Amino acid sequence: MKNIRNFCIIAHIDHGKSTLADRLLEYTNTVAGKDLQSQVLDDMDLERERGITIKSHAIQMNYALDGTDYVLNLIDTPGHVDFSYEVSRSIAACEGALLIVDATQGIQAQTISNLYMAIDSDLEIIPVINKVDLESAKPDEVEDQIVDLLGCKREEIIRASGKTGEGVPEILEAIVKRVPAPTGDPDAPLQALIFDSVFNPFRGIIAYFKIVNGTIRKDDFVKFVSTGKEYHADEIGVLKLDLVPRQELSAGNVGYIISGIKTSKEVKVGDTITHVQRPAAAISGFEEVKPMVFAGVYPIEAEDFENLRSSLEKLQLNDASLTFQPESSMALGFGFRCGFLGLLHMEIIQERLSREFNMDVITTVPNVSYKVYDKKGNVSEVHNPSGLPDITLIDHIEEPYIRSSIITTTDFIGPIMTLCLGKRGELIKQEFISGNRVELTFDIPLGEIVIDFYDKLKSISKGYASFDYHLHDFRDSKLVKLDMLLNGESVDALSTLTHADNAVAFGRKMCEKLKELIPRHQFDIAIQAAIGAKIIARETIKAVRKDVTAKCYGGDVSRKRKLLEKQKAGKKRMKQIGSVQVPQKAFLAVLKLD
Repeated sequence: MKNIRNFCIIAHIDHGKSTLADRLLEYTNTVAGKDLQSQVLDDMDLERERGITIKSHAIQMNYALDGTDYVLNLIDTPGHVDFSYEVSRSIAACEGALLIVDATQGIQAQTISNLYMAIDSDLEIIPVINKVDLESAKPDEVEDQIVDLLGCKREEIIRASGKTGEGVPEILEAIVKRVPAPTGDPDAPLQALIFDSVFNPFRGIIAYFKIVNGTIRKDDFVKFVSTGKEYHADEIGVLKLDLVPRQELSAGNVGYIISGIKTSKEVKVGDTITHVQRPAAAISGFEEVKPMVFAGVYPIEAEDFENLRSSLEKLQLNDASLTFQPESSMALGFGFRCGFLGLLHMEIIQERLSREFNMDVITTVPNVSYKVYDKKGNVSEVHNPSGLPDITLIDHIEEPYIRSSIITTTDFIGPIMTLCLGKRGELIKQEFISGNRVELTFDIPLGEIVIDFYDKLKSISKGYASFDYHLHDFRDSKLVKLDMLLNGESVDALSTLTHADNAVAFGRKMCEKLKELIPRHQFDIAIQAAIGAKIIARETIKAVRKDVTAKCYGGDVSRKRKLLEKQKAGKKRMKQIGSVQVPQKAFLAVLKLD
């Protein structure tokens, strides 16, 4: 066990984690020949297309130093704030972390938050400056930033390049010398922590685990503690580029187990595997994930509801930060209320549903959860506007606020302040980190940032601002429910909770947008925005009209009148029985109002 090292790679998005992981795999001859391609560990098409890591990937390498053979278990993690739950799970399975910082961009917000996560778990941190071969690299300046942040010695920082392979031998040597070997007793009762799982259509669910204590052998009779289910370990093994079976694995190792589990509810990330004969207590470690953004996901065809449920369950195995529960909507039928960690996460889930399960879905306007206090002092959590109790029963509503940290250069402080204050943010502090880099800390309502905040921040700072946040508290807020009415009928999929000050402007924009998107019908359509019984904005889509007087060429005007009256009566009757068809684009219009 003293020759095992478990470590993960953490960094801000686009600092070169996956490329550096490629070099480590190449140097240790784990991957060679035709398997050698860029971003070996990013095996999803989406990850390659977008150049981002979405899932953590575990792989085992063999490495020899001074005549001793070592086993290195590497986990490559995502860098985007929306996938930080993946990072927290990877950290739980490791004793050390490579902290990678881009030599051209320096320390950014997500670098800091991932670092704090690793320090909280007592990981040994090895700082690495990547991309030192680029002309725009500023390694000395970045070194100062790392020393300020970590308080480490300069000689402990390794300079490397994922492109040329410079510094890779030093990184491997540092992992062996600095990262502690896992602790644990191979003879104690079995305790293995599940940190990830995937669904395989032929073999059922494959769970990835790290053994904390004890030894597991092939065909052992094991129990999953939180679900209480018992299975035979049909196959166990280690994670190379493919799954490599082994007869036994002992404490400190990272591996996988296949036991023919078919239903996704039976495997939970963060669960403990133990033996049925010699059971051990569950390992504490994972907190439940807190979704930040909620949206309704509905199948386009009503009969696809059960298919959508099984698709979401299989996705949840692979992405534990997705939460969902069934709900129904007047306009869209049966579907699910899903919780996501952010807008990018929501977009990725939608893409994966379409690619991996051929599910075409309608997604409603994203919103966040609010605490609603009634006049009797009871509190309830509301995830979507249609769940709001009657306005006469509500005492007050509290909305979630986030504490956000924005790191940028001094040139963009003005526009970023304007953006945050426009989103009802409060400046908490502003401090200079080093040179011309500044960290701005704001408290902003979560509801204001879920739609387009991140995109706007990137565009006004020319991509130089980095953004990270965590839920801070709930505060009393003057919120109103804005309903959209079509011919007097409320469309619940389009209703939103918004701040009273923004409601009128928002309602007006919504009406104008819907007028553009809803096609003309045989009758007039009134589009109205309402708060309670008060109409605050209105647009009208005129009817498509046939010229019924075309056949009257002269004669008495009463003949024309008679035809027009007949048409008018027909239009009136049609308006009573006709229904308005709302296209899918209209539900997504709210996202792109500006």
